[in-house]
Order: sequence, then C-alpha cells, then structure tokens
Amino acid sequence: MNDPRYTQLARLLTTHSMAVTPGDKVLVESFEAPPSFVIALIREIAAAGGHPIVTTYDQRIQREMIKHATKEQMSFLGEVEMKRMEGVQCYAGVRGSHNISEMSDIAPEKMELYEKHWWTPVHQSIRVPKTRWVVLRWPSPSMAQNAGMSTEAFEDFYFRVCAGVDYAKMATASKPLADLMTATNDVRLVGPGTDLTFSIKGLGGIACTGERNIPDGECFTSPVRDSINGTILYNAETIYRGQVFKDIALTFKSGKIIDAIGDSPLNTKKLNDILDADEGARHIGEFAIGYNPHVLKPMRDILFDEKISGSFHFTPGQAYEGIADNGNRSQIHWDMVNIQRPDYGGGEIWFDGKMIRKDGLFTLPELAALNPDKLGV
Repeated sequence: MNDPRYTQLARLLTTHSMAVTPGDKVLVESFEAPPSFVIALIREIAAAGGHPIVTTYDQRIQREMIKHATKEQMSFLGEVEMKRMEGVQCYAGVRGSHNISEMSDIAPEKMELYEKHWWTPVHQSIRVPKTRWVVLRWPSPSMAQNAGMSTEAFEDFYFRVCAGVDYAKMATASKPLADLMTATNDVRLVGPGTDLTFSIKGLGGIACTGERNIPDGECFTSPVRDSINGTILYNAETIYRGQVFKDIALTFKSGKIIDAIGDSPLNTKKLNDILDADEGARHIGEFAIGYNPHVLKPMRDILFDEKISGSFHFTPGQAYEGIADNGNRSQIHWDMVNIQRPDYGGGEIWFDGKMIRKDGLFTLPELAALNPDKLGV
C-alpha cells in the first residue's frame, strides 16, 4: 500500500515547487529514495501533463565513480549531463543517503574534478538559472540518528516540516523581509565570536517559500563582494565532501577570507584546502536569514539546517547566477550556519543601523509574522 504522505509530497513538488505545466520535460534524479515515492512523483508529473525523465543513483556507486575519476571522464560526463539539463524545463533532486559520510575518504583532487567538470557546469550554470527546480532530502535512519530521533519520529517530523507547512502563509509573511532586504544598504551581524559588516546595496532580497528547497523558509541575498570585514563564528556543525566541521571561524578583509580556523588542526587544514579550490571560494556568494518554525536544531543536513528558526547562513563560494548575484564564481557553495537564539548564545542582525532581529526573534512589527509564535500556528 502506498503511503499517502508520498502522494501529498509528490503533489507539492509538482504543483507548487516546479509548477509543472503540460508539455514540460521534468528531470527527476533520485538518490537512494524508495521506488514507491519515485513512482508517486512520476504519476503526479504525468497527471499535470509533464513528461517525467528519471535517473536513479546509489551513493556507493557514485563514490566509486568519483574515486577513480579522470579529467577526461568527468569532462565527458559533464558534457552529457549539460546537454540533458539544457533540454528540460523542470528538475527534482530527491537526495537520500544511507551514509552521510560516504564521500569522506575521496581525495580532494578527485572531488574537485567532479565539482569543476560535472556539478558546477550542470547544476550551477544550467539547472539553477534555467529550470524550475527543487531539491530535497529523503528521510533515512542515518538522518534520524543525526537529528537524535528514532526513525519513526524523524519520518513524522520530516513529512510535517516538508509537506505540512502552509507555504502560502509563509510567502505572505516573508514579503516584508524581502522588501526590506532589497531596500537595505548596510548589514551588521553580532554575536559570540561574530562581528561582521558588509553591504547588500542593489542586490535585492529573495524570499524562498517552497519553490526551490523542501523544507523551506529563508530570505536570501548576497553581499557586495568586496565589502565584508570582520569575523564570524559558525555554531552549527556542517558537512562538506562527507567531512564534519564545527566551530568554523572566518576572518574577512575587503571581502576575502584571510583566516579560516576549524575545531582541530586536521579540520583547519581540510577547511583551507576547500577554500583554496579556486579564487571565488574565499569570497561570499550568499547571505540568508532562516525562519522555518519547525526546524530548531542542526542535524548536519544543510537543506534543513539553513532553515533553522533564528538562524542565518553566510556562504563561501558561488553566488546564484542572475538572482541576487554579486558576480562571485566558484565550484564551491558551502552554506555555513549560525544560530542566534538564546540557547545558542544569542545575537543580533542590523540593517542600516536598525536592529531587525535579536536572539532569533524579529523585532520590527512588519516582520513579526515570521516569528515562530505566528508562523508556526
């Protein structure tokens, strides 16, 4: 028997996130998600008049492919995948993983081949700016373990925060923040280990309410590339290339990361290896404020962690091309999260000398609808 939650989520992805219309070609990439959900998604796409095109992946096989990668191989695969992505109007990436550290032992130079010749040209250069796309995780015992929950409790949480959110209500509540972000010149972030200033003048604010990520609940822009000065300490653990990092501290001068420290000498080296991948990796491509009222603690999964209520993320690497775009280009896009609620040390966000959020709660009346007591009911 099909789980009715599968149909509910597949319908949300089809009708709201991708807004599939008759004749649309829809590429579905499924990583270790159950066939019954992929079937539900195929059916919903077809019911909307779309043409589903499906590829399934196994992370262990992907690991082996990347582990033995050559430049010629990844260039060829990138060309093939670019051609396919150019031919579709919509994209859904259903990204499950039985082991979040599956890629942790791949040599950095092999990951760089994959990122440079496959991921960046296919996804950053084509999928993001040219398709109606959505990406989501699929719940697994591994994710439940990272969240400190039983498998059953995590599945209930997952479907509640992914398919049970009133995204229309969130969109209405988010608009004043997007408008304010668009009108703002200067930003200051303050908190334990953090005192950072930068400009967002002229770059706009984009509210995200289920159209690109599930779950959702953030408003993003990007800093003027060379305007960032100060320090930031990220207090949420983060995973990149299968490696866990925590307590990352970055120092900026004129927009560039001039010092990067992890929680150990080994992680500091790995962190700097990633930030040295290319020139753009030491600059910031995104600044975003998170406010999903149901996501409250880090679980080492960025699609959830970047939406944490009372958080912001400040992202080394690639900016979104054509959308709040500061021109920064990189094969890296690493969303690092800081939570400013009192249980994580507190903090403040200031726009043009006016405090807009303190200790994770919006302080301006026009933004109050984004606080969890309003948005979560």
